[in-house]
Amino acid sequence: MRAWQLRTFGLENLELAETPTPEPGPDELLVKVGAVALNFRDKAIVDGIYEPDKMPENLIPVADAAGTVVAVGEGVTAFAVGDRVTSHFYSRWLEGQPSHNEPDYSLGGPLHGGLAEYMVLHEDTAVPAPDTLSDEQAATLPIAALTAWYSLVENGKVQDGQTVLIQGTGGVSIFGVQFAAALGARVIATSSSDEKLERVRELGATDLINYRTHPDWEKVVLELTDGLGVDVTLDVVGGAGLNRSIAATRPGGHVNVIGFLDGQTASVDLMTLLFRQTKIHGIAVGHRASFVEMNNFIDEHKILPVIDTVYEFEDAIAAYEHLNRGAFGKIVVRVG
Repeated sequence: MRAWQLRTFGLENLELAETPTPEPGPDELLVKVGAVALNFRDKAIVDGIYEPDKMPENLIPVADAAGTVVAVGEGVTAFAVGDRVTSHFYSRWLEGQPSHNEPDYSLGGPLHGGLAEYMVLHEDTAVPAPDTLSDEQAATLPIAALTAWYSLVENGKVQDGQTVLIQGTGGVSIFGVQFAAALGARVIATSSSDEKLERVRELGATDLINYRTHPDWEKVVLELTDGLGVDVTLDVVGGAGLNRSIAATRPGGHVNVIGFLDGQTASVDLMTLLFRQTKIHGIAVGHRASFVEMNNFIDEHKILPVIDTVYEFEDAIAAYEHLNRGAFGKIVVRVG
């Protein structure tokens, strides 16, 4: 089969190669990949800034994939040939609280991912793809959608009538807007682009803040909420901006840290944190049971993933370059 392999760190070292097609072992599925979707994590792995010591040689990258089961190993009962499935990022986190070593079993690094014509998934790891979505759409779900869902529903427990703050217009953020709006929440969205803000308004955002026009955007959030702050914040930036997220969130509210665009370390104003008694929660995607629940919600509410651009398999490098420039929604690579 053809597969993209990372010879060593750096995008120039991501190469399209011929490699043996894997065979499914006991309890495993062989999946013909239809599409994959890129996340910031995929870029960070290629750049060598995401746990580089754990990445094997000739890694097949990209965690998010959707496709069709073409063969099953001995003992498989949950799926059959012809079923459409998606990957699940943390391959051993099926429900409940995460184990200490979940990152060691994550797809797209250190385990091989889906940027190939075929991939093997354990039947416990694979997730049925929503019937309402194509492979290109379903491929966007494993990290971006599940991260937003887990932040809002499993952790934030967002209810009808509450207020949610969502930063940016990347994949997680767009899903966050769609889910929060469908849950009945008031959605405050931030971006540096007025054009993108108008597009998120169409997806359900009710209040828009351009953080370049309003660098003290947390003060605008407080004005919009009568000085109280939002119930739940999805912080995709990290770094020094975490203090602004804390200030924009109501006392006792949730700040879900889901990204590190502004750096992997943060210096927190402890007095503000203590006085507001903020719950800061690191979010690393979610478990499989939550994934299945999310897919049911997607089908029920007819939510369609927002895809910026679909690239062909041979143009994966261009897809990464697009991801580096930024996108509105998801960057997808069509494989099958």
